[in-house]
Amino acid sequence: MPSRRTLLGLAATFPVLLAGAARAAEPPVFQRNGLAIGGTDPVAYARDGAPVQGDPALAIEWMGARWSFATAENRDAFAAEPDRYAPAFGGYCAFAASRGYLAPTIPEAWSIHEGRLFLNASLRARELWLAELPGVIAAGEANWPAILG
Repeated sequence: MPSRRTLLGLAATFPVLLAGAARAAEPPVFQRNGLAIGGTDPVAYARDGAPVQGDPALAIEWMGARWSFATAENRDAFAAEPDRYAPAFGGYCAFAASRGYLAPTIPEAWSIHEGRLFLNASLRARELWLAELPGVIAAGEANWPAILG
């Protein structure tokens, strides 16, 4: 028969074991308010050279996320070639991905490098990421998608 101390120890660790088992993986695409990359039009970065808020009426589903676009033309371009326009690392912070963890992003902290869109958590993270190119891309790719959990 286990001692009271053993039973109390097991009872104390049980919630920890449950929490670890119940932890779900993060979605493959960063979402804010149910929208991929917070509703920012991913095509606009390449076409307009700036982040542009998308119109929810011009949204499509891709990779388990809802993507919004500023124009029907941008929506159609994305639908035809989503891998060309979708941000690297699912729209999560590229600098964080290079360090082995996930972080949200802001629309203003962006870069296009060799035709790929990269987003970062802050302008400072973007600055650090740019200073370490191309090594940070290789490091992020080595960590991706395992860091989703």
